[in-house]
Amino acid sequence: MLASALGVIISVFLLFFLIAAIIGGIVSSASEEKHKTIEANSVLMLKLDYMIAERTSKNPFEQFNFNTFESNKTTGLNDILKAIKGAEENENINGIYLNLSVSPNDYATLEAIRAELINFKKSKKFIVAYSELLEEHSYYLASVADEIFLNPSGELLMDGFSSTTPYLKGMFNKLGIEPQLIRHGKFKSAGEPLIADKMSDANREQTEVYLGSMYDNFVNAIAKSRKKSSDEIKQMIDNLSIQSPEDAKRLGMITGIMFEDQVHDFLIKKVGVDKFDDIEMVSAAEVAQTVKGEPYSVKEKIAVIYCIGDIVSGKGDGQTMGSTTIVESLRKAKNDSNIKAVVLRINSPGGSAMASDVMWREVVLTKKVKPVIVSMGATAASGGYYIAAPADIIVAEQNTITGSIGVFALLVNAQKLIEEKLGVNMETVKFGQYADMGTANRALTKAEQAIIQKYIDRIYTDFITKVAEGRKLTLQQVDSIAQGRVWSGSDAKKIGLIDEFGGLNKAIQIAAQKVNLKEYRISSFPEQKEPFEQFMESIGEEASTYMAKQKFGQHYEWYSQISKLLKYEGMQMRMPTAIEIN
Repeated sequence: MLASALGVIISVFLLFFLIAAIIGGIVSSASEEKHKTIEANSVLMLKLDYMIAERTSKNPFEQFNFNTFESNKTTGLNDILKAIKGAEENENINGIYLNLSVSPNDYATLEAIRAELINFKKSKKFIVAYSELLEEHSYYLASVADEIFLNPSGELLMDGFSSTTPYLKGMFNKLGIEPQLIRHGKFKSAGEPLIADKMSDANREQTEVYLGSMYDNFVNAIAKSRKKSSDEIKQMIDNLSIQSPEDAKRLGMITGIMFEDQVHDFLIKKVGVDKFDDIEMVSAAEVAQTVKGEPYSVKEKIAVIYCIGDIVSGKGDGQTMGSTTIVESLRKAKNDSNIKAVVLRINSPGGSAMASDVMWREVVLTKKVKPVIVSMGATAASGGYYIAAPADIIVAEQNTITGSIGVFALLVNAQKLIEEKLGVNMETVKFGQYADMGTANRALTKAEQAIIQKYIDRIYTDFITKVAEGRKLTLQQVDSIAQGRVWSGSDAKKIGLIDEFGGLNKAIQIAAQKVNLKEYRISSFPEQKEPFEQFMESIGEEASTYMAKQKFGQHYEWYSQISKLLKYEGMQMRMPTAIEIN
């Protein structure tokens, strides 16, 4: 028995050291910069079938498969755009091959990539697209290609835009849970799915407007690329005219029907080689590494501060925008004499009102010292817009989701669940009439609701006042476009919430012009942690996420959204649950 126990102990230690060695090797490998040499007859291949982050993570364990010990690490938007630009300038890269399928990305992210692909075409190099299955998201990119090839058994799905939200009041009634939502703004629909069994008229109105705006942007962009009228594209969608590859070719939406090996033969001719193996297919990550920035002899810098995820107090991580983290980044940029301007890259649905206000204050203080330009990504709404409001210039994509200027508080009354279903009797002793206000074992009284409503109204007034000051509008003007209403980037420009259309590079160019810089380096904040530190912080979270995904499968996203809603603390400046456009 003792021998067996000793054997187990030794085995555990050996296994521990083996795993440590493997992890150390992966970290060491990830830490070494491997710059691939781009050979002649190269083609940049883009496969964008994953959720694209704002910037490439340094964490080698992100999406790491411990069963196969293989990394599925993906390339961020920053490096994808850099790679396309690099492919344009690199003489050894003949063109771009878009190997596309269903894309899970939002239209603002795809719009940024699409714009860079259109710029690439000025180089007179080719863009060839191939797919077995194209839907609106992936076709949005494919449409800019010189040649679009679809597999003979493939599909081009063009059936329009839709957005579906589950309303959960009936489920909560059965559970004995009553979410209590207090808000300011008739369009402030965050939390609405928890307290209603159908969409409100106001929420339906705003959804139709911003979804319709994004649909028009999509149709107009496709029409321009395929040399058709917008009416023709809309007619194809409304009539579901494309039901086969032959339909797509006849209607001019693709240029050919080919198997992938035939597309390879086409690329052989385009590149001018004897066989496909003579073409060096390079990835976005590989090309991005070869793109050189300004030399270190250039002292002047522009800071890019990534403000990504739900807004929370304290430290942030890859999924949340922590007020402490962003404030520290702003102060570093403000106090660095070599940093001449600051660009805030915001991709956030909002969050904590308190945390938003803390960051807003630091943006205002930074603006007194040097220019602050905002670049909006997929979403910059509610608290995300709050911190953008003081900026000198706000740049957004036409498909950015923004606005949602409103405030709400969500509390949960689980009295029926606790008493009737669980058989638990809660007894309270208190000193102070409102000492137990907001506890889960009873509903709010009318007096308590009035107190919270007054607090929310005060925060809302402060919100629109700060927006009015930042955007140089009257309170009445801001209130008329606020009320929690969500806007597309296209409509936001018309009503004065943003200034320019464009992506991060456009915002950086504006920042450089503001301070008359022709040469400059980019400093990115918050600084990304070292690979091993990121791994140790994320391993527990990755495990819990993995288990939840296994349990809920395709419904994981809804589970995730509901979990977030039920964990909100304090007053919230937040847009509705994640907007998904199908």
